[in-house]
Amino acid sequence: MNRRTLEEKIFIVLMLASVFIVMGSLILIVAVITLNGVPSLSLEILTQTSEGGFYLGPGGGFLNAIIGSLLLALPATGLAFLFSIAIALYLQKDFLHPSFANFIRLCLDILWGVPSIVYGVFCLTIMIAVGMIGGSLLFGIIALTLLEIPIITRSIDESIKMVPTGLKESAYSLGSTKFETAVKVVRRQAMPGIIAGVLLGFGRGIGDAASILLTVGDSNYFPSSITDQTAALPTMILNLVSMPDQVVQNKAYAVAFILLVIVLLISIITRYLTKKSSKHIIK
Repeated sequence: MNRRTLEEKIFIVLMLASVFIVMGSLILIVAVITLNGVPSLSLEILTQTSEGGFYLGPGGGFLNAIIGSLLLALPATGLAFLFSIAIALYLQKDFLHPSFANFIRLCLDILWGVPSIVYGVFCLTIMIAVGMIGGSLLFGIIALTLLEIPIITRSIDESIKMVPTGLKESAYSLGSTKFETAVKVVRRQAMPGIIAGVLLGFGRGIGDAASILLTVGDSNYFPSSITDQTAALPTMILNLVSMPDQVVQNKAYAVAFILLVIVLLISIITRYLTKKSSKHIIK
């Protein structure tokens, strides 16, 4: 057996091992959460709000946390998308010098790698400065928006890079301005990547606990304004799973199962919308 054949077999084994580890970990996580969470699910849990401090009451459910998570993630994703699409379009060489654009991309990559708790601490500092103590829906949205912007921007940016140069040149030759080409041509061609980036950001936002841990507080009720505290699925899981009572921990698994279902649905919707929007792409 020569050296090339040996190297090829070694890398094949490493690739198979990597696939096995990734798929095995996913199956194990889903199995543990499902086996522990499904038996604890009930209509009461899904349709009622929490009881007791830190959701530790004997009855009630976590409908307020589901609504709270949506009220946090949906506006945050919408705001992050508005900023991200503008930044991603401006990063193209038609508007910005490549060296400066690459520097901004480096900054976005650094922001993507920043631990999410840092965004929470940053927003907490602002909350203290303005005298808002105890948490609020508003600052939770701000923290998630900051968390999602680099994720969505880089996803859209990489998708825009794949748009054929000839397509843009054709638009210019027909009299389109740079802005018109970016908004009407490039945006349409990059739509699969835009959809994937937005839903990826939404999935990260609705499942992140660290960024909102210090900013949203906790509540057994639905927030009536953006300054109210609110419950959220990730923070509820954190509070419940740290309790020694097995019944309370089982509620944490039930909450985790609901969150897992939401994330899986987002992944399925992403693949469906991406595939559907790819039919209109010129390659």
